[in-house]
Amino acid sequence: MRKELEPDMEIAEKLYSQIKGLIEKYTEYCDEYGDGEEIEYKNLENKLYEITGKDISQYNLSEYSEEEGLEVLSFRISLPEPKIVSDITEEEVTEIVKRIKSDVFQESNENNFKNIFHCYLGDYYHKLLKRNFKKYKYEYFNSQKGNDGKYFKYTTEEIARKIWGT
Repeated sequence: MRKELEPDMEIAEKLYSQIKGLIEKYTEYCDEYGDGEEIEYKNLENKLYEITGKDISQYNLSEYSEEEGLEVLSFRISLPEPKIVSDITEEEVTEIVKRIKSDVFQESNENNFKNIFHCYLGDYYHKLLKRNFKKYKYEYFNSQKGNDGKYFKYTTEEIARKIWGT
């Protein structure tokens, strides 16, 4: 698959520590002083936007411990958004769907950034498809109820064809 379709793990790794540190400072501030009027929350959102250029309102900066945790939140924020690419091939769509449906990134004993966060890339690939294909629907990846009342799942190839439009 072309590099422009792949998640930019290099940028994510460069930004990760800075983003994690800002969120940690905010949490420490809230623990000590509170932030009832969310002034510091808005300041944090603005700083993170300046660093990443991303809409930070899609993330829950104050309740991350109730969700996936600080590390995963920091990774999600640090990972650049997928690009709009006009000439994605059907084969590339199939590869993207395969990556969403199965864990193509095999576990490794290496403790590097990509191996630590590989299992959180599904959202990136869903966004990539959504940004680039009008026929993309998240529901294609869920169980479907057939006319006979039985449930089934589309294959990788069926999902790719639906998204591609064939």
